Amino acid sequence: MRVASSSRPGDISGSIRVPAGAGGWRRLLAFLGPGYMVSVGYMDPGNWATDLAGGSAFGYTLLSVIMLSNLMAILLQALSARLGIATGRDLAQACRDRFAPSVAVMLWVACEAAIIACDLAEVIGTAIALQLLFGIPLLLGAVMTALDATVVLMLMNRGFRALEAFVIGLLSVIAVCFAIQIAAAAPPVAAVLRGLVPRPEILTDPGMLYVAIGIIGATVMPHNLYLHSSIVQSRAYERSEAGRRDAIRWATWDSTLALMMAFFVNAAILIVAAVAFHESGHRDVADIGQAWRLISPLLGLGAAATLFAVALLAAGMNSTVTGTLAGQIVMEGFLDLRLPPWARRLVTRGIAIVPVVVVTALYGNAGVDRLLVFSQVVLSLQLPFAVVPLVWFVSDRRMMGPFAISRPVAVLSWGVALIILGLNGKLLWDVLAG
Repeated sequence: MRVASSSRPGDISGSIRVPAGAGGWRRLLAFLGPGYMVSVGYMDPGNWATDLAGGSAFGYTLLSVIMLSNLMAILLQALSARLGIATGRDLAQACRDRFAPSVAVMLWVACEAAIIACDLAEVIGTAIALQLLFGIPLLLGAVMTALDATVVLMLMNRGFRALEAFVIGLLSVIAVCFAIQIAAAAPPVAAVLRGLVPRPEILTDPGMLYVAIGIIGATVMPHNLYLHSSIVQSRAYERSEAGRRDAIRWATWDSTLALMMAFFVNAAILIVAAVAFHESGHRDVADIGQAWRLISPLLGLGAAATLFAVALLAAGMNSTVTGTLAGQIVMEGFLDLRLPPWARRLVTRGIAIVPVVVVTALYGNAGVDRLLVFSQVVLSLQLPFAVVPLVWFVSDRRMMGPFAISRPVAVLSWGVALIILGLNGKLLWDVLAG
């Protein structure tokens, strides 16, 4: 049964004007926005846990994983934007069109699991930030996150451009907070550059591989591929071959620039953790609360802890906005089922809150942080269910017409998909083998 909603993601299609005949910078500014909405998922609280764990335990070694996963994300998000602009269908709708109903339902279930895992990270991150900044107990903070549906509704009712401005504003807060911390950390440039070079021990060390796959899961978000293919259609570009080609070009610039900002934030978290914890002998810091307590004295910057918590709260709030949109797009695209945004948000957030409350009650803060890292591994395991259909669709000339990707790009894209499948397979083998 379809339930009417006045604030559906589909209502934004073609709602933002693109100035006709405008020059390069004005056209870029008109298209800026969807990429930054998508980039939120690449620096959400789940990234913090994996980046902190990687930096404190292994120093700068896993910087190469952040860099490679970010490059994979740039490619995949460009393909997602291409699909949405070229076909006028988002990835969920394309799956429903092309696959049998049973396959579409399976893909929907996998994507919902990814959204819940992401929402789990948002609940934990926001609750921890509220505890660090205001002393609110973790359990109460987790329950309070259910109220964020009100914020999302208010923003959506003010228009999509207002939503984008809110997200970009919070992203700027996060970037400034970490720029100040990087300046205080003053990391050795040579060591940072060496960390950008991949090392074989990443694959041979089970502990390092577990964190590395968590970083990939936290960086390349499966539901972001569905989200981007939908919201990129919000621009009122000319629906002709030339107009779509121009829109693909600017949308790719938008997402690439936004994801470079996400790379800076993720790398900054790991670098700060490497300087403050790894180099000082605190190599088991994966607990966000512990990191907050130690970061100011170890960096010698009194405001570091406050900056850390403010950035964490901004990340959690931002992820709420994009998580709500992604959930609506996925449900509508796969099932053609429309729920009011508040109902959709409360269902997803309610499912995410339960394990946080249970784990907090049983194991305390340490258990919650382990749950946060585990949620990112779950996200990584869902990636193939989004990546494989995406690459398949954009390689199909019958579906994409003149906008199908070239053979070299297709080979590269399938290579990325195989890398993701291979890493996930090795993780499962290690887990099953004990």
